[in-house]
Amino acid sequence: MKDILVGRQQILDTQMQVFAYEILFRGKDFDLSEKEGATSATNQILTDTLLEIGLNSIVGSSKAFVNFTAQNILEKTPLNLPKDRVVIEVLEDVTVDLRIINNLREFSQQGYTIALDDFVFTNEWLPLIEFADIVKLDVMAMPLADTLLMIEKLKPYKIKLLAEKVETLEEFNALKEAGCELFQGFFFSKPNIVAGKRLGVNQTSAIRLLGAVNKSDVEFDELTQIISEDVGMSFKLLKYINSAAFALPRKVESIQQAITYLGLAQVKLWVNILTMTSIADKPGPICQNILIRGKMCELLASQHEVDPSQLFLTGMLSALDCMLDMEMEEALEQLPIADEIKQAILNREGIAGEILSSVLNYERWELSNQNESQVLGALNSDIYLESINWTDEVLTNLQ
Repeated sequence: MKDILVGRQQILDTQMQVFAYEILFRGKDFDLSEKEGATSATNQILTDTLLEIGLNSIVGSSKAFVNFTAQNILEKTPLNLPKDRVVIEVLEDVTVDLRIINNLREFSQQGYTIALDDFVFTNEWLPLIEFADIVKLDVMAMPLADTLLMIEKLKPYKIKLLAEKVETLEEFNALKEAGCELFQGFFFSKPNIVAGKRLGVNQTSAIRLLGAVNKSDVEFDELTQIISEDVGMSFKLLKYINSAAFALPRKVESIQQAITYLGLAQVKLWVNILTMTSIADKPGPICQNILIRGKMCELLASQHEVDPSQLFLTGMLSALDCMLDMEMEEALEQLPIADEIKQAILNREGIAGEILSSVLNYERWELSNQNESQVLGALNSDIYLESINWTDEVLTNLQ
């Protein structure tokens, strides 16, 4: 697995909930962007990743969009995969001929979902629309007005429209209104800046708690008092520690008991997670991404002799602007945190900044931007998958 980098990108519905994930992959000897290696790359990911790791470890119960080349389609590679879990994504550089059409029609008749990537309205691709299920539109490849015209032309067909590379909330709203049902891009991880916005009472309280528990000199008794003064926090902590995840022989009934059992470090971690998720009045997929980012930073920190808890916090706070819908500098001013954390987030300074930069590049699948060879060498699919599994478990126990 360390020779293969596996990533995923969320595909959301109109309610900004996860519909599926597109599986992304890159290996030492192949790259999907290189046409010659694309077929072997797909085969490699199917054998070494999807089948070895298991789809559930990568996408949970959601469907997985997998890119297939012309050769993959001609060899009927998709038939090796479960039709209820995998979406056959036909790459835009596939030359559509009678053999391609017939094979894709066969896949469709057998119950597979067919998606056409970076669709352009040409005579060559028209036969595929008759049985395709999803058409992906690259909104960065043309002006928004042209994309909207394309949507109108496609409305007579029985297909779902997926807008990819959506970069802003304004684009998302316009495309949703025009008829797109699925969306892919980074609009959900960018702040929707609201000028003159004031934080709500609950957000302010959560930020104060976040700052207090992350003081370098916070003590056991002070942490107990901070949590005890917040009824909601107390209830959630006791619910968490009494969950099936711990399988305790006796029920924990006090905050002091809970902190004694978990220890200072684990309670700080738990409070960081709970306060950050309560700050963000955002859809679940955004909180999921933030936790994955924080965990990846933490795991990399342990390989670079940096305080893991500090790096976990750095990863989570790097999304503070998105969570609060304000400029990052203004958002960080609300928190009494160490200056090195602020500089890592704002200017990517120090080893924390390098780790955060690497994790963000991995998250956005911009691996060519990686210049930190030491960090990149430690960043692999094992870390990413561990972070995904950990996040799923945490979110389940916090419900």
